[in-house]
Amino acid sequence: MVKKLYVGGLSYQTTDDSLRAAFAQAGTVVSAIVIKDKFSGQSKGFGFVEMEDDDSFNKAIEMYDGKEIDGRTVKVNEARPMEDRPPRRDNYSRGPRDSFGGNDGNRGY
Repeated sequence: MVKKLYVGGLSYQTTDDSLRAAFAQAGTVVSAIVIKDKFSGQSKGFGFVEMEDDDSFNKAIEMYDGKEIDGRTVKVNEARPMEDRPPRRDNYSRGPRDSFGGNDGNRGY
């Protein structure tokens, strides 16, 4: 059964391929991804690795938790399921606030 690892504290130079190569030393890697900012494309300093089985999963944690990858000490543990988050607000759903930041409708002119 595929198990997912969280890898935190990654160097900004770590790529999907280098993350995959590092964890391949522990066993078969199903996928490896470094999370990037959607606007700048720069790494956010963490990623996820899916290992093929429990043995590879446990060995990866043992091999890399608290160890260095690309010059940075990383934290490796089982990834938690994504939690539901409330919808994000944008400039068009601000409710009674006006464009000047007030909320009483008095624009002062």
